[in-house]
Amino acid sequence: MSDTNRALKASRRRDLTFSIVRGAAAILIALLVAALLIFVSSEGATPGEKFSQTMAAMRQLLIGPIFRTNGSVNVKNICDVLAAMIPIVFTGLATCVMFSANQFNLGAEGGIMLGAFVTSMVAIYVPLPPVVLPIAAILIGAAAVGAMMLIPAVLKAKLGVSEMVNSLMLNYVVLYLLNYLLNTHLADKSKGQIQSFSFQEQSRIPPLIDNGSMLTWGFVIALIFVVLTALFMYRTRWGYGIRMIGINQDFAMYSGMNVAAIIVLSQVLGGLLAGMGGGIEVLGRYSAYSWSSLPGYGWTGITVAILAGNNPAFVPLAALFMAYLNKGCLLMSTYCGVPSQLIDILQAVIFVFFAAEQFLAGYRQKLVVKSTQEELKQAAAAAEEKGEVK
Repeated sequence: MSDTNRALKASRRRDLTFSIVRGAAAILIALLVAALLIFVSSEGATPGEKFSQTMAAMRQLLIGPIFRTNGSVNVKNICDVLAAMIPIVFTGLATCVMFSANQFNLGAEGGIMLGAFVTSMVAIYVPLPPVVLPIAAILIGAAAVGAMMLIPAVLKAKLGVSEMVNSLMLNYVVLYLLNYLLNTHLADKSKGQIQSFSFQEQSRIPPLIDNGSMLTWGFVIALIFVVLTALFMYRTRWGYGIRMIGINQDFAMYSGMNVAAIIVLSQVLGGLLAGMGGGIEVLGRYSAYSWSSLPGYGWTGITVAILAGNNPAFVPLAALFMAYLNKGCLLMSTYCGVPSQLIDILQAVIFVFFAAEQFLAGYRQKLVVKSTQEELKQAAAAAEEKGEVK
């Protein structure tokens, strides 16, 4: 093995170690903050009672999604956690692609809503046979979001307009436009709530496990797109171009890359993934379209992308963690009276520590020094074996 390859492997190993330690530290701090907040807000009269209530709540948070109170495994809860991963895997992938190009597009939130809406309209009004209908509906929904993402992408590529501001405002344009359409022209007036007409039966995505949970074949589709996205980002020249622009846009431009086209490509691909996630979610979990507010999957997708280090291969693990926390917080709210909004606090704390560049910077420096010392020792030993050092 050459010295260059050895150095590259050591660098990757060091970066992976640091990412794991940093992620674990951020999660641990978030859990400690959660325990402290639960302790302070609990209704116990004495510190002992508060501590007991805090431990009961933390038990629901940490192991409640897997085990029942009698210690048996709760298969339905596990399936619910896996089902909750589906939309945030797609928004996490979408955010990874866009953030890898240093494009801080926040449109996955509105994108997944638009994808769900367009997919729903196709599932209601377009007469197609089974299998063909859900595929066509999801692809059309994804294409609609890809077209939507052209707005911030082209404005950024051609005029230098901030994609973050554009996409953030675009989320609310989508929200109010879809609510207007649903309330005035597309609602099923025979229902007691604002919703569309029911989907055609052949448009539904079937369950993966028939145990009363919401786990559908969408979970398998999500994992397939994790693999496809990772291969695209790390095994194609387009993915290389996206990552190179994210690392150094000026260098990419001077090396002959079409920076404007790659900026547009990254955001459109992110839109396609977000829209696909919305379509799969709505056809797997609902029988009619009824979203009246932004679903929150896009914001969670940002946290997932940050936890994954913008690496699509790590998105399922980050999505599993966030879905598990969501389920744990719901159980705390149900059985221990803890507000379910605690998940927002946990996400915020994790986000803060991952965004802080100096968090554990000293530990990273120690890793670099230790790795360099080991490389020097290995180089000296190799040279001595060859007789270059007496």
